[in-house]
Amino acid sequence: MTASYTLLYHAGIPGRGEYVRLAFEAAQVAFTDTNKDLYTLTGVNGNAGHPAHLACPLLKIELDGDAKPFYLSQTPAILAYLAPRLGLDGTKDDADLGSEHADIRRAHVSQLTATILDLSNEIHDTHHPISVGAYYEDQKEAAARRAEDLRKNRIPKFFRIFDRSIAQNPAQSGFLIGKHATVADLVLFQVVDGIAFAFPNLTKSLRESGDYKGVYALRDQVAALPGIKAYLDSGRRASFSNGIFRHYPELDPETSA
Repeated sequence: MTASYTLLYHAGIPGRGEYVRLAFEAAQVAFTDTNKDLYTLTGVNGNAGHPAHLACPLLKIELDGDAKPFYLSQTPAILAYLAPRLGLDGTKDDADLGSEHADIRRAHVSQLTATILDLSNEIHDTHHPISVGAYYEDQKEAAARRAEDLRKNRIPKFFRIFDRSIAQNPAQSGFLIGKHATVADLVLFQVVDGIAFAFPNLTKSLRESGDYKGVYALRDQVAALPGIKAYLDSGRRASFSNGIFRHYPELDPETSA
């Protein structure tokens, strides 16, 4: 059964939609990228059918022979659905994997993806530590404390986990798991780039420490994938600005590491 895909997300910012976008770009699978009707499909009055969808990103799935489309929301759920369909689930070229082992591999990919998205959420919460509905300027004191903990403790802890996964990958592929890039690697690529935008001083320190060589090598390896390289070269990738990753100089002092 043939499927066509539409990604619905806010225009002009990468946000959480970028994690889904990168999966299609890496797999070089065509999809429609729009914000049309987004605000009528999500939220308490959304009309995207059952079950209800709190917020975007929203993936519209149209199957041949079905009169109505299906919708998926929540970034981890969308990526878990797409991963095996786009060859990004960690099982590619692993013919020796039995059915149960393949399912465990896919679950491990989802586990890694969820962990990286946890870090993404923590980064977002540095500039909105009290309320997502309030302005950054109204919570700057709490933001400074949250960002300090993120810089000194949280990002290094997450990076150690990622670096360890890369180093201990039996395939020795430079990726988090398996022989080829998965959705988890794509998400980590975006988060590493987002951190470089939001915390350039911290990034300089992390790179110079030499403690996270695997993470930064993975970032470069993902950037060199044919589909991702073509995407980056095309100029279609939205710049970081006022989304998950935001640069406030006061949250990234030169002594941040």
